[in-house]
This record gives sequence, C-alpha cells and structure tokens, in this order.
Amino acid sequence: MSEKHVQTADIKTLIKNNIRNYSMFIMLILILIIFSLLTAEKGINLSPRNITNIFFQYSYVLILAVGMVMVIIVRGIDLSVGSVCAFVGALSMFLYNTGMGMPLTLLLSLLMGVAVGGYQGAWVAYGKMPAFIVTLSGMLLYRGLVYIVTNVTPVIPIDDNYRLLATGILDEVMGLKKIGPYFPMSFVVGAILLALFFVTEFYARKKKIENEFEVSPMALFVTKLVLISILTVALADRFARFRGLPIVVLVLGITVFVFYFIMNNTVLGRYIYAVGGNPRSAKLTGINSELVTFIVFCFMGGITGLAAVISTGYMNSALPQAGNLFELDTIAACYIGGVSAGGGIGSVIGVIVGGLVMSSINNGMLLMNLGTHFQYVVKALVLLLAVFYDVYTTRKTGLG
Repeated sequence: MSEKHVQTADIKTLIKNNIRNYSMFIMLILILIIFSLLTAEKGINLSPRNITNIFFQYSYVLILAVGMVMVIIVRGIDLSVGSVCAFVGALSMFLYNTGMGMPLTLLLSLLMGVAVGGYQGAWVAYGKMPAFIVTLSGMLLYRGLVYIVTNVTPVIPIDDNYRLLATGILDEVMGLKKIGPYFPMSFVVGAILLALFFVTEFYARKKKIENEFEVSPMALFVTKLVLISILTVALADRFARFRGLPIVVLVLGITVFVFYFIMNNTVLGRYIYAVGGNPRSAKLTGINSELVTFIVFCFMGGITGLAAVISTGYMNSALPQAGNLFELDTIAACYIGGVSAGGGIGSVIGVIVGGLVMSSINNGMLLMNLGTHFQYVVKALVLLLAVFYDVYTTRKTGLG
C-alpha cells in the first residue's frame, strides 16, 4: 500500500500526542545553554574535554536507563540497580583478579546480572508481588551481600586493563593518529550507528504502512531523524576533538541500538508495550504477560551487570558503598525522557536524551562548585516535576 493512502493525524493532534517525545530535546538544549552562561568559564560545559568526561562519569545512568525504560513500560520499577551494581561489580573484580581476563569477566558479570533479574522477575511475574516491594527487598539484600563479600574493604584490580571498558579510548587502543584536528573513530562509528538507525526506522515505517497502521507525516518523521543526527554528529565532533571515541560510548551505542531494535521491530517489543498499556487486554489476546514481565526483568538484570563492570572500572576499585542513588538518576532519566508513570509509553531514544539531561545537570552543578546537598535538592525537584509533567500531558492529550 502506498504511503499516501495511509491515515496520518493532523498537525495539531500530532503536536499534542508527540509533545512528550520532543520536549526533552528542547530541555537538553536549554540546560546546556543555561550552564554555559552560568559557569565561571563561559561555555566550558560544551568543551570537548568536558563532554567526554560526562560520558566517563555518567555512562552508567544512560546504560541503566535502557533497561529501566522497559521495566517502567510494563508498570514495574527497579529500586535495586545501585545495590546490584555494587554486588556484581565486586564479584566481577574478584573474578578478574583470578586471571580469567576481561572478556570472560564481562560475560560472567552479564550472566550474574541476568540471574539477579530473573530472581526478582520471578517474584514479580509469577509470585504476583509488587515490583516496588521485590526490588526494595533486593536493594537491601544485595547491599548487605556486597558488604559481606568485600568484608567492607575496597577490592583493587590486579592491572589497568579492567578499567579500559569504562575509561579507555578506542583511537588510542587502535593506535590511530589525528587527521587534522580530529581523531577519526568517532565519526566512523557514529556514521555506522546512524546508518543502522535509519535503516531500522524506514523498515519499521514501511511495515506499518503495509499493515495499514497510522504513521506520522513524513515531515515529522524526517524531523526526528534530523534531530537525532544532529545530536550524534555533535557528540562525535566533541569526542574527535579531544582524545577520540571513548570505548564506553561504543558500548552504549551498541546497547541502545540492540534494545531500540527489540522494542520497535520485534514481536517481543510489541508485547512489552501491550502488557504495559493494558495487562488485562494483553492477557485476553493470548499474550503471556508473566513471561514478558519476567524477560524484561532479565534484560534489566543483564544491563545492570554491564553497568556494574563500567561503574567499577571507572572507579578502578569495587567499593562496598558503590552504586549509591544510581536508581534515582536512572528513574529520573526515564521520566524526563518521556516514559509514562502509568506504563505503556516510553522509548529507548527518549530515555537516553533524558539521561543526558540528568548528566548535564549534575555536571553543570559540579562546574559551578555547588555542594552535594544542593545537587540532591535539584535532582529531587527534577524528578518530581518530570512525573508531574507526565501526569499533566497525559491528562491534556487524553492518553490516560
């Protein structure tokens, strides 16, 4: 079926229905401009060095948000991610120090995370326990376990290779030199990821048209692609002007693409949205909602295992108190990124932008030399306002 025969909403309706999807882009731009003007050295927050440091320091938020968005979409929550990061991070350090190497350590850390997610998911999906209670229990359980396994003592890696995933630069590892003012790998990887993203988007749009689903007008569709392209190219430029592409950004990009594809181009992704939108209707249509919820928590666990290795590598030690308040930044990133507190609404791209908003706020306050207590106040207000905005826009658009 040709696109001109497919139903499209009028511009006013589209603006109302997509305001939550595009407002975070505006918010990110405004925050970057505000801190650019407020910091003592004007524009330092946009410097190549600082942008690279933001991803080194806050990559765990972006990675965890990719998992948390799926959990919230199915009307759950995971309060245990900080404690699980500390616990899996400590175990991964012990494993690495036995000499098994980083690839195997990373694989086992992912499996440990999946096991934790499966344990909690089983209670939620099949035990019919509230996710809030299950993951609150997990937060206490894994915090206690990390104190036990570390004996309240930091665990130090036997060499510097453990931290490569978190703080390494791909160009330096590959021995690449500057081409003019730029290191090349940022643009190469950015172009590959954008190409894959474009192919995925056009494929999804084509499938919707073939099945006579409503699609957004081409102008709005192209606008979304342009915004994401501008953000990607701008980040690539910042990385390329400093030291090159951080390995953690490559890991983040792959993670985002994999789960974006799952959520937008697979049957499982449609089931996740269906279960979150209306669990009872999903059940009546034959969807195994318990299995879907269980899989989502397994995904969350695996992603938490990845974040554990990265956050531990950034600190270059496994600290018993690691992961404190990771869940706050992650949940806030999701709500800022357009995820609905009522479930069924949210996107991977949206929460990445939401995570960048939170990271930019944290980084901007550090550059302004604001104390930690002020940062807590601002984060609390941002989270509250993000949820209020979700409730307000849901009521205004009639989506609730």
